[in-house]
Amino acid sequence: QVQLVESGGATVQPGGSLTLSCIGSGFSPGVTLDFYPVGWFRQAPGKKREGVACIRNNDDSTYVSDSVKGRFTVSRDRNTNTVYLRLDNLKPEDTALYYCATDNHWICTKRLDSNVDYWGQGTQVTVSS
Repeated sequence: QVQLVESGGATVQPGGSLTLSCIGSGFSPGVTLDFYPVGWFRQAPGKKREGVACIRNNDDSTYVSDSVKGRFTVSRDRNTNTVYLRLDNLKPEDTALYYCATDNHWICTKRLDSNVDYWGQGTQVTVSS
């Protein structure tokens, strides 16, 4: 069973930055998170889950939602099998629980479809002065 773990969430002031990490385990022998597309999603209290960004597994191309474009960046380190979400110029409205998600049938597109099989437990980002 694939398991994902996010880390890096914290409380920061408006304008601050964070880098979230996503690591995976439970893959088939010889397989790592590098073989999977990975999406980042967030959910604020009382709001629907929102797709934030994703990165493909074949060419590491990325998509970022319009709501965070220019401030959030998704990347992958194939040396450590880790996917990152860099959050810059954070705003109070970015406060949410951030999740990474993956499965080998999911396609990373600008739709940021949340119909994904495997999810982490989330890491909390709070932006407050």
